[in-house]
This record gives sequence, structure tokens and C-alpha cells, in this order.
Amino acid sequence: MTATDEHELSRVNGLLDELNLEDKVRVLTGRNFWTTWPIEKIGLRRMLVSDGPSGVRGEVWDERSPSLNLPSATSLSSSWDTGIAARYGAVAAAEARRKGVDVVLGPTINLQRSPLGGRHFEAFSEDPLLTAHLAAAYVRGLQDNGVGATPKHYVANDFETDRFTVDVRVSDRALREIYLRAFEDAVVHERAWLVMSAYNSINGVTATENPLLETPLNDEWGFDGVVISDWTAVRSLESAEHAQDLVMPGPDGPWGNALVEAVRRGEIDEAVIDRKVRRILLLAARVGALEGFEPVRERPARHDDVAFAREAAVEGSVLLANDGVLPLADPSRLAVIGHNALHARTQGGGSATVLPERVVSPLEGIRSAFPNAEVSYSLGAIVQEGLAELDRDAMRNPATGGPGARVEMLDAGGAVLFSEDRLASGLVYFGGDAPIGEMTSVVFETDYTPAESGPQRIGFASVGTGRILVDDELFTEQTSQAVGDDLGAAFLSPPAVSVPVQLEAARAVRIRVEFTPQHMSDELGNAMSITIGTEPAEVDAEELIARAARAAAEAEVAVVVVGTNSRVESEGYDRTDLALPGRQDDLVRAVLAANSRTIVLVNSGSPVLLPWREDAAAIMLNYFGGQEYGAGVGDVLTGAREPGGRLPTTWPATLEGVPVLDVSPTDGVVSYDEGIHIGYRAWLRAGTEPAYPFGYGLGYTTWEIAEVTSTDFTAGVATVALTARNTGTRAGKHVVQVYASRPGSTIDRPVRWLVGFTTVRAEAGESVRVEIPVQKRDLAHWDEGWHLEPGEYVLHVGPNVLDITETTTVQV
Repeated sequence: MTATDEHELSRVNGLLDELNLEDKVRVLTGRNFWTTWPIEKIGLRRMLVSDGPSGVRGEVWDERSPSLNLPSATSLSSSWDTGIAARYGAVAAAEARRKGVDVVLGPTINLQRSPLGGRHFEAFSEDPLLTAHLAAAYVRGLQDNGVGATPKHYVANDFETDRFTVDVRVSDRALREIYLRAFEDAVVHERAWLVMSAYNSINGVTATENPLLETPLNDEWGFDGVVISDWTAVRSLESAEHAQDLVMPGPDGPWGNALVEAVRRGEIDEAVIDRKVRRILLLAARVGALEGFEPVRERPARHDDVAFAREAAVEGSVLLANDGVLPLADPSRLAVIGHNALHARTQGGGSATVLPERVVSPLEGIRSAFPNAEVSYSLGAIVQEGLAELDRDAMRNPATGGPGARVEMLDAGGAVLFSEDRLASGLVYFGGDAPIGEMTSVVFETDYTPAESGPQRIGFASVGTGRILVDDELFTEQTSQAVGDDLGAAFLSPPAVSVPVQLEAARAVRIRVEFTPQHMSDELGNAMSITIGTEPAEVDAEELIARAARAAAEAEVAVVVVGTNSRVESEGYDRTDLALPGRQDDLVRAVLAANSRTIVLVNSGSPVLLPWREDAAAIMLNYFGGQEYGAGVGDVLTGAREPGGRLPTTWPATLEGVPVLDVSPTDGVVSYDEGIHIGYRAWLRAGTEPAYPFGYGLGYTTWEIAEVTSTDFTAGVATVALTARNTGTRAGKHVVQVYASRPGSTIDRPVRWLVGFTTVRAEAGESVRVEIPVQKRDLAHWDEGWHLEPGEYVLHVGPNVLDITETTTVQV
């Protein structure tokens, strides 16, 4: 069932008639963290929802149930390829079905309004049209394979600071042309089965009670799916009167018996409840959770999912600079440098986290790609902040003698309520069977064998009181307090406590952590996270840099991997600056001075400052490249594959030069005073140049655009036609971008704005005729309705927003 029809609706209404009021209200709040309530008498099973969007975690957050880790959304959007986005969704659907998941909580399609947004790795772009097209393709890939997609977070949830309480003040025009536009295609064209309402308020009204849930979502866009809340976002009974359908998590919440009584008192019409239940039953029919309905069928897999993760990493890699050093021929000595070269970030922090079975680091990928080269490794600089999990290979379970650790949960009297054997030291209980709400304390125990001698800082990261014992000796007992009350900061990125311990290489020590957690609010009373691990030891930073520089000087080519850490890009808080953490800039400068043939790989999910960018032989942005990150790096360094990415967001040269930066509420409010001028639009308006503009990216070949023409509008669509010729010596990919401008407009407009794009692939010397549709609606402006200013519009064609090679015109 791909859309609501009268027959299916009639059958659902018949089932609705079999439910009493208590049944109906019950299904409007989740059964637990991740599932909905079943109703056996009408053949309704539970539905399982799961975090994505760059993978599917499943019902438990557990390394024993690994998930495919795809590249971050910023990497996906850098492909500028709706075909890749649709395949990405299809792979996510296959992973969901493997884990019994009916609904993926993604894609995240909020806009990158300010580069300081802490969760931007999870969002597509600063541009609404690019976001809308890619999000629609992602949704299609999921739902064509029978899994519900959930575009989120509706709407104007574009930063993390005070996200539960902040009020975003934004004009109707900016909402329609920018923030709602990003959601529109996924709903109107791909009929998304769910939409997630956000935490924040919009113009004084919280998202779960906001009129925007009805207009434009339902009445203009024809949405017939389920509005699911972000977790704990519904906070009032009043929200039940609005177009909010499903409250998560359960089983408690503000509706329940209170809503039953409100209906019986005549305060809320039962027809309001029926509409919500009807939508949940339609969702169940679509995903195969309702007997007697034919669900959307899963299509047979057409490709290997791990291979796709590698391909997607390549397609999303953006070549920012290249003096000809890339692709590498056959180097004899390579110096690989950087913390992130060995401990790469494959994903950002927060609820989008998945646990892959294995990760290919850049160091591993480079060694595999250049088997005949001598490859050295140097740390160069410490990037880690906070705790890193214990090395799994260094852990032995004292209870079983096998790998991992023993975890026990105790009641107030010290009796064991629950025990399990884990393979990792990062533990997250967010659903599942562990009795978090009933237990008083948790004990973690492992025999840890360090690889090196010397002091290490052993600790825990969680909110509560913990004791750290090593070989039965108490080293410290401390209480860790939450920083703020945000779920992401307090639960998913808690503060750390650690203590120095002298260790000997190859000598095992018994690490025991006894921890009493500070329990969270009622809705999250059965949730807990704790990481047992190590913090960076004291090091001589100058000596680390010097060693790396010496290694670079002795090598034919140096590859430096720089990037962010889990304290920089994560759900729950925003960034305070755009600088690389630690001494990484100093490291790069030292390596560049030692070896002019230095390639810098950037392992960040969103923009960082690159103050040395003019001096590097090559710079490549790989984002959070997923579990095949290193394999993808090997592919593009050797030239086996061409880096296929173009920037979906502007990269600034300095923080001060960013025209839209504010993510800090004043008196609980963030005002989007810039209106429709965000991202490259704001840069163009300011008349300043960034380090790298929107749409920018290089390849391993060259291109020529010629014979550009445009048609008149027919049925609301004009066509830009052109010839793209690969003028280089090898096959390659090009992204052709079309921007519009309206000279002499009486309306406040951007200098130019994206209205179309396509990817072109061609062999060396090959010419390809390309057609790019331009929707008349994308030339319109909002003023209490959509309006088209009559006259001539200029269409600018080029490889990025600042490099326009051809123009043509259309008449409205």
C-alpha cells in the first residue's frame, strides 16, 4: 500500500470501530522507548522504530548487535546525487528489516544555518532545494522497500543550545522558502509515512502544538502519515488537540488516562482521537504490522551493503585542493600522521550513533592500497577529549575468561538483579531488558592488558557517583554532575571522571567500576549510559609534532589526517568555534614545512578552519566516512576512484567572516533575522568570499560546458539543456549547478539561488547532452501565498555558486 485509497481507508475505519476509547488512546503513546502498542483483537502487532539516519541501530544499543555504519549525511549530500541518496535509503531499509525495524527515524533535514550547529554532520545542507531533492530520494529508497521514513525535525530545529525550550522567531517567508521547503518534496512527492515534530517552539508555540503541523503539512501538502514526537517533546495534554499523533517514548506521557477523561468530559472530540489512530493504523498497514493488509514489498538487494558504504564514502569525498600530487603514482615511502588516521571518526555523537562490527581506519586503508610502500605512522597531536573506550582486544572477562567484561546491576541490598557479558566498555541502556529503573548500582569489571608502560588515566563518564578500583585498590570515589539538562549532553555525552594509574605493558590489571547513577526524569527513568575508558595521558606536545615532522621529512609523501572529536560535533550542544581541536594546526604547519608533498585529509562532519590551506599539496574532505572510511581513502589516493563530492555548505576562512553565526538564545529566543539569506545566500549578500564556496569541489579530470539553452515553462517546468565535455585524460564525474537571479526585482531576493543540478559522468573526451529541469515554483516568493514576479530570470550555470561559466534566460 503506497498511498491512502478509499478501499484501504474503509477497512481501517472498520477496525477503528472495534476499538473502545481506552484502546484508541493507548496506541497514541509508545509502549516503551522504541515500540508502539499492539492490539491483538484487530491484528495489530507492535511497530519497532529505530534511530538512524546513517545506519539503523535497532532495538538495543549494544555492540553485540552491530549495525552497518554509513557515511554521515554531510558526506551523502556532498555526492549531489539523488541516485546515491535513493540507494542509501534502500541499504538502510535492508538493514532495518534485518533488525526487525519498521520505521527509521530519519532523514535529518534541518538546515545548516550556522556552521556552529553541533549536529550538522547529521543534516544535509545549507540549501533548501538540495536538501529537499536528496531527502526525497532517501525517503523513496526506504519506503520503496517497505520501511517507514521519518523526515525530522519539523521545523526550524537548526541548532542544539536550549533546544528543549528555545523559541525560534522566523518570518513566514523564511519558513516557507527555506525551512519548510526542505521538508516539502519528501512529503508531497514521496508521501513520507511519518514526520517527527521537534523540541523547539516556532514563533511562540511549541512544535508539538504548532499550527504548522496542520498548515501546510496536512491541508496543503496532503500528508496522511503519522506525526511522531521527538523523545519527550510532548509535554501537555493540550497537544492532543493538535495534529500531533504519536507520543514517544512510553509507556508514560502527558496523554493516557488524562486524555481519556478529557474526551469523556467533552473537552476533546473523540473524532480528534480517531484521526490519530487511523493514521497509526495506516502506517501499520504500510509496514506490514496489520493483518489483512498487503504491505509494501521489500525489493531484492542489488548490491553488497558494505561495498555500498565504501562507494558512498568515495562519492562524498570532496577534493578541495590538488597541485597534481593526486592521484598518487607508486610511492615508496609514505608517512601517515594524525590521531584520526588511527582512530578515525566515522560518525557524529548522539542518538544517531550505530555500532559497526568493524571500522577501516585511514591508516589501514592506506597500507592496503599501497602494499609495496613503506608506511610509517606518527600520532602528531592529541585530538581526543574526554574518555575513549578501552581497547576491546585488551579486555578479558574475569567471569568467563573470554573477551570483554562482566556487567552486573544490583539492588539497594547488593543483590544481583541483572548481569550480562559485554564486549565493549561503552554501555548505553536506552530501551531493552536491563532493569535500570529498579537497580541501585552497576558494577563493571574487566581484566585489562595495556599495550604500553606508563601512567594512564582510567575513568568513567556518566552522571552519578562512582568508585574506581584497580587490582582491588580504591583509586578514587567521585560524583560527576550533568552539565545542563539536555538529553544529548547529560545522557549521550556525559562528563568524565578519571585518575592516573601506573601500568606495565603486557601485565593485566583488574579494573572495577562501581557506579550509582543519578536517575533521569520519568520518561527516561529506564535509561542510562556509562563509558569506562581512558583519558589522554600527559604528553610532550612539541615532541609529538617534532617526531611527525621528522617522519614526513624522510618520506616521499606525507598524509596528515586532521579532524574533530566527540566533544566538538555531537547532539546536545553547539560548537563554540570552528578551529581544529588540540595542536593539529601546528602539526600540519610543521609537516608542510618538512615535506612539500603533503596531503591533508579532513575528518570532520561539518566546516572547520584550515588556516594552512594555501600551502598543502592537496586537501581532501572525507567527513565522517562510515565504517569503510579507510578503504574509501585508499581508493581516492590511488586513483582507483575519483573523489566525487562537491560542498553542500560554505566553508569559511575565519569565524569572524561568517555572516550568519548566532545559535545562542537571548531570553529564550533565537531570531532568524537574516530571513531567507542563509548559507551562500548570506555570503553573496555580504559580498565576502569564503575559503571554499557552496558547490565547490575538484576532480581528477577537467570539464567544459557549452551549448547552453533553455525552454519556456511548460506545465510549470522549464528545461536547461547543455553539453558537458570531459576534456581530461580519464573518466570522471561533474556536478552541473543552475542558479537563478532576478535583475531589477522589486522583491528582496538572494543574489542568486539554486534551482537545479545534476551529476554527469563521462569517459575522457566524451561529450554528454544534459537536461536539467527548473520548477517555476522555485522562482516564486512567499507573501501570504506563492507569487511569481513577472519578467525575465537569469539562469546561471557553473560548477559552484561563485564560478559561473554560462547563462541563459527564461520568461515568467
